[in-house]
Amino acid sequence: VQHIDFSVVKCLLIASPGFVKDGFLQYLKEQGQKQDLKGVLEHLPKFVACHCSAGHKHALKEVLSDPSVAARLENTKAAAENKALTDFFQMLNNQPERTAYGEAHVRRACNIGAIDTLMISDNLFRAPDPAVRKKYVELVEAVKDGGGTALIFSTMHVTGEQLQKLSGLAAILRFPMPEEEEEAAAEEEEGDDDSGDDWDLIAELLNPSK
Repeated sequence: VQHIDFSVVKCLLIASPGFVKDGFLQYLKEQGQKQDLKGVLEHLPKFVACHCSAGHKHALKEVLSDPSVAARLENTKAAAENKALTDFFQMLNNQPERTAYGEAHVRRACNIGAIDTLMISDNLFRAPDPAVRKKYVELVEAVKDGGGTALIFSTMHVTGEQLQKLSGLAAILRFPMPEEEEEAAAEEEEGDDDSGDDWDLIAELLNPSK
């Protein structure tokens, strides 16, 4: 922890079932005092102990959905990403015509200025081909120029992993795309195994417990 710049850290969550989190926090305080780790001691209020039902990575979604945790994370990048993805899945369930995912569908929505919130995986910016990376940078810039919000999700985070299952590209729309645009996008996506156009996968993401 002595290598962490806590001045730029807004909140640090420590989650576990039972009392493991509490024991770790106590250990951290004791070691901070013994080793005179001022960086840790001065920023202890940023450490938040949270309960989760399991010690696996998927439990992070449970932690981030807790209203008390969400309040502590307000105005952080993680909170914005979690809210955007939650809103996307709710919209997908209730008003699917106001959502888009997969490159062809999202680009067509961008072309008509329909994107309100773009969610894009950082994995797409690591493509080996510079031309591919450039087109995703241009997509983000186009959405911002059109007054939309663009959020870049880390694949190291649970929300980024979920987004990656939807091809790494999804959007909440201001208005439904015209029917002909929808049909054209669907035709373009047809046959693409990585497009995210898999309703079994969508059902799994909407109902992770099943």
